[in-house]
Amino acid sequence: MTPNSISSAVPAGTQVVCRQAVHGSLDSLIHPRGAVGVVTRTPVGGEINYTIRFPDGFEAALPIEQFEVLKHFKDRLGSPEAGPDFNLESLLIFRCITGSQAYGLETEDSDIDRRGVYLAPAALEWSLYGAPEQFEDNSSQSCFWELQKFLVLALKANPNVLECLYSPLVELVTPLGQELLGLRARFLSQMVFQTFNGYALSQFRKLEQDQRNQGHVRWKHAMHLVRLLLTGAATLREGRVPVRVEAQRDRLLAVKRGELPWAQVNEWRLELHRDFDRALVETQLPERPDYEAANDFLIKARRAMVS
Repeated sequence: MTPNSISSAVPAGTQVVCRQAVHGSLDSLIHPRGAVGVVTRTPVGGEINYTIRFPDGFEAALPIEQFEVLKHFKDRLGSPEAGPDFNLESLLIFRCITGSQAYGLETEDSDIDRRGVYLAPAALEWSLYGAPEQFEDNSSQSCFWELQKFLVLALKANPNVLECLYSPLVELVTPLGQELLGLRARFLSQMVFQTFNGYALSQFRKLEQDQRNQGHVRWKHAMHLVRLLLTGAATLREGRVPVRVEAQRDRLLAVKRGELPWAQVNEWRLELHRDFDRALVETQLPERPDYEAANDFLIKARRAMVS
């Protein structure tokens, strides 16, 4: 099989075989030609390299010409014993649509962003090498976390993960995934203030610096940071993550199109920070999330993989 016969877009989660040896620093041999790994990140923009994770945890950035899809390799050799299969889709317990489609901010040119959770097979999770924590497929605008990584991020009030749990656009949910959704309120705590508010503040500082130094603003980023402040304050007040923000759709899209002066956008941002402060004082959310419930669920899920 020639490199040209490989699909130009190899999805994350695909097992591959290296066409040549993989070297590390000082040209030291890390893996020989024929080593099997799994794609954990696909190229984006002008990138050409895929991130390939090997069973020992080593990751290498390789162009598509330097590896072959394992299934194709086995078919070519006529040997079904060339290596174990890894089917990411079959391991998913939850998949949803996030981004503009879920926020109610979609336009004609909006992408469809998918996020979700997979549960690693017991043999892989218990091995010395462990399971990949995350698969990021830029060609399909998707990202999937292993359950333990997802739970850790949710307990830290990671905005992307919490928005997944409350997305109104769910595409796939298994019984175990339904249990995860049933626990979503347990992940909410006053840490939402630090994560949502803190991230928006730091990113706005960067936008201000770009505006001063380069004379332009990344308006799409500005819109999403304003949206993050709106969502964060509402989460503290409502005890849930209100993902859809169509009540502010027109104003937010005006920011995205660059139709509002930067000074006006920044004033809106400052107003939202003040409102976020008030929401923290008013919130009924606990100071800490329910770590115990998350841990119990993880243990149950791990046991389900060997039952």
